[in-house]
Amino acid sequence: MPSKRPYVSPLREQAAARTRAVILRCAAELFAGRGYGRVTVADIAAAAGVAAKTVFASVGSKSDILDRIVDQGVADSGYEQAMRQVLALRTPGEVLAALARGTRLGNEEQFTVHEAILKALPVHENGEALWERATADYRLALGAAARHLHTLDPPPPVPVDETAGLLWFWFGPTGWRTLVVENGWSWDRAEDVVRRIAVATLCPY
Repeated sequence: MPSKRPYVSPLREQAAARTRAVILRCAAELFAGRGYGRVTVADIAAAAGVAAKTVFASVGSKSDILDRIVDQGVADSGYEQAMRQVLALRTPGEVLAALARGTRLGNEEQFTVHEAILKALPVHENGEALWERATADYRLALGAAARHLHTLDPPPPVPVDETAGLLWFWFGPTGWRTLVVENGWSWDRAEDVVRRIAVATLCPY
């Protein structure tokens, strides 16, 4: 006689998914605001309106929560679609403007996630690996944009690897954070300035 599969309630699964989403959102906000080291699972549970045991059962430890926040940030970045649009552009100015707009929007939307990760790095046991995992696809995308720029006319006046490094410097998450958080600029101003600098440097002709 075949064994029966355990019944899984779709409504219960949906409720569990909503609970996980709330826990992750509250954890990201707390990590971004207070810093990872100053937040406890009890703090996260209180902010999410659940018991601490629910946090452990639904998401795991504080380290597990941060891992999920990183994975969610990567999944929500939408970089693949954005890069397809960038690689379809045929002039350097259009590419750089699209990179300025796309990375600005991505960093603006993912600001809390990036802050949560950055503030965890000094105290997390695997902080360097965590940051590399969070930014690996981002770096690859800007590297692809650099190679694309070198297929256009006129190409940048510097080697491809230098172009990629400059794109990361201007359009990477720490560049946006420096301008918006540390300098207090608006996102609009930051986008306009980095676009103009990128065009002046890579399209000087």
